[in-house]
Amino acid sequence: MESRSSMIVAGVDFGSDSVRVIMVEGATGRTLSEASCAYPRWSQRLYCNDEISQYRQHPLDYIEAFTAAFKSALSGAGEHAGQHLCGIGMDTTGSTPCPIDEAGVPLALKAEFADNPNAMFHLWKDHTAIAEAEEINAVFSTASSVDYTKYQGTYSSEWFWAKILHTIRKDEKVKQAAYTWMEHCDWFVGLLTGQTDPQTMYRSSCAAGHKALWHSAFNGLPAEECLQQLDPYLVLVKQRYGAGPQHADSAAGKISKTWAAQLGVNEDVIISGSSFDAHAGAVGAGIQPHTLVKVAGTSTVDMMIEQPERLENKEMKHICGMAEHSIIPGYVGIEAGQAAFGDIFAWFKSVLMWPVEQMLQQSEVLSEEQKKLLQEQCSGQLLSRLEAAAKEIPLHAANQLTALDWFNGRRYPVLNENVKGTIAGLHLGSTAPAIYQALIMSAVFGAKRIFDSFIENGLRIDRIIVIGGIAKKSPYIMQMMSDVLGRPIMISKEDQVCAKGAAIYAAVAAGLFTSIQEAQRIYCEPYEADYYPDPNKQQDYAMRYEQYIQLAQSIEEFHSL
Repeated sequence: MESRSSMIVAGVDFGSDSVRVIMVEGATGRTLSEASCAYPRWSQRLYCNDEISQYRQHPLDYIEAFTAAFKSALSGAGEHAGQHLCGIGMDTTGSTPCPIDEAGVPLALKAEFADNPNAMFHLWKDHTAIAEAEEINAVFSTASSVDYTKYQGTYSSEWFWAKILHTIRKDEKVKQAAYTWMEHCDWFVGLLTGQTDPQTMYRSSCAAGHKALWHSAFNGLPAEECLQQLDPYLVLVKQRYGAGPQHADSAAGKISKTWAAQLGVNEDVIISGSSFDAHAGAVGAGIQPHTLVKVAGTSTVDMMIEQPERLENKEMKHICGMAEHSIIPGYVGIEAGQAAFGDIFAWFKSVLMWPVEQMLQQSEVLSEEQKKLLQEQCSGQLLSRLEAAAKEIPLHAANQLTALDWFNGRRYPVLNENVKGTIAGLHLGSTAPAIYQALIMSAVFGAKRIFDSFIENGLRIDRIIVIGGIAKKSPYIMQMMSDVLGRPIMISKEDQVCAKGAAIYAAVAAGLFTSIQEAQRIYCEPYEADYYPDPNKQQDYAMRYEQYIQLAQSIEEFHSL
């Protein structure tokens, strides 16, 4: 058998816009190479409709981008890397399910459904199923003696059952052709192993617990009597769910001969289980008990792990979701989050850039090259200029603005997808930097609501680790978060932390380590805080936070009218 020192594992991270692949030295966790590839059809905004929050991705995007990125990363990992590779692990966005046929083939890969968005993967942020989610909540929480929302809280339109129910009501052809539905993270494991029979395909603990509501207390998925009330088709989905979920670090099987040849790797490569991207990021960041890992990107995910016995008899469904083995086997994975974070800042940027883009396009005094350069310069510098100016505005300045971070609804605490973002206190002296400061503060205050809800419900938080693009790009936001939470914060230095978590899955599944925790001790950086709270700002932020809470209460009442 090849020595561990020469072995390589691959971590694959399917994000919203692209896939990233890293090759990692098995014994040390050192990244040897990395590559990424954007999804070609998604890049053209095909199959999406912003007006109705429809976001779909074609399975060919995943296959083509993965193949290109994997081969590129493998070529950069050294001579004969394909022969030294022993494991591949992966994560994906979620809940991102797709209808498949009896052979496990996504319907969009069949000619008759090739351009039908309903036959594609329904990306996590697709909100077309709000009405169905409300109906599911009513049935799952009251239609039987069991409250199936007990562990995940209010069911979201972003999740598994809601997306299925919406689609089968809208598209009879898809309903008739779809044998069942698979999450992206499960389907791709089956694709690489060649094990695509829906009855035996891999199903991840992460997706099953957090989005399909699998729990040992329910003996699996929600009861057929509840699903029957919504639509008899959902009963079939349950019956065809297979043997049950498995851990992310389990060995799902060896790579198929077809994929081994296509990727240029040996046929003994082990394909591990999978998880959602945020959960893999938590593993890659070094999550352990009493550690809060926060993914700060377009949206946020807040994650912890806890011993099951410490959560017994705790009523927490309004503040977080809990799923068995979803992050680390043996622990309950706890997740909460904000539906929008970086997306709020991207929205404000798009508002300010609109007149710039329009005027540049219509300009008759600039060449096409000058228009392009000016637009790129404005777009590239806009938020950094705003942030620099916002940083100089005193926290106790007169005529302060207060904003709410609910631009994509509110995820936690107490999910409400109907509420909207708000900017209050605007006046004729309000400036773009002041508005931007208020938007940043609203996002950080939304993080505080989640943090406080964890503490109030008895969760012990000793360490906070933040991962994601914003964590590295904006010291201003991270310092504000430390000040507002009143805690030190560490920023993960790992460039591809989700892919590193996926590589840890692969290393354990391939037998290089006996557990995720053992691999983390080698692969993950030690904890060291990067930001500390400024005691001189505590009072000002406390006052601004109280204004945020008061505005939240008023806006919630307004949207309930």
